[in-house]
Amino acid sequence: MRRPAAHRGRATLALVASVSLLLTSCGQDGGTAGGDSDTTAAERTVEPVHGTELPIDARPAFIGQGQLQPACPYLDTEWVQNTNGQRITGIGVDTRFDPPACVFWSYEDTPAVQVMVRKMTTNSDAVAVVDHAAPIDETLKALEPEDWSGGLKGSKDGGGSLYAVWKDEDAVVTFSEQPDSAKPRDITAEAIKNLGL
Repeated sequence: MRRPAAHRGRATLALVASVSLLLTSCGQDGGTAGGDSDTTAAERTVEPVHGTELPIDARPAFIGQGQLQPACPYLDTEWVQNTNGQRITGIGVDTRFDPPACVFWSYEDTPAVQVMVRKMTTNSDAVAVVDHAAPIDETLKALEPEDWSGGLKGSKDGGGSLYAVWKDEDAVVTFSEQPDSAKPRDITAEAIKNLGL
């Protein structure tokens, strides 16, 4: 004997509802069929270069006072002199870093400009370099060049200025004796451009 059509429709509806309920409850059992939501994606790691092993707080050595050779491989001395507004009387190239850190001297016993490019193995390390040089609670946000981020600081009391930014696994930090943070900003941007970072 055949069931009436109304009974078949109700039976099909009940079956669909049961299967749907079963699938829903299986998905809520805490399983990891779709992946573990508590796990974050692994951070990209790139090959280290010479200098990556230096500590996060490493600074260029105060070398080259009174010497004009060797020249900084990525910044023109006359350009730095004009941009920073101080005559350059000496250049130091710290080869512990790759590319080398450049120290530009004027007449004082402290460098007029220091530029440090750090090629780290992870983005977290690049950010740590910038955060050490330009602590978040002591600096303003730096957003130049485009796609770079970090901190900047000027001074009114002769304390100099700094500009520090990171992008991906690279960090560029520039210190200047001049109080205006636009000077290290422009020097940083020139280093990034010349190095193709």
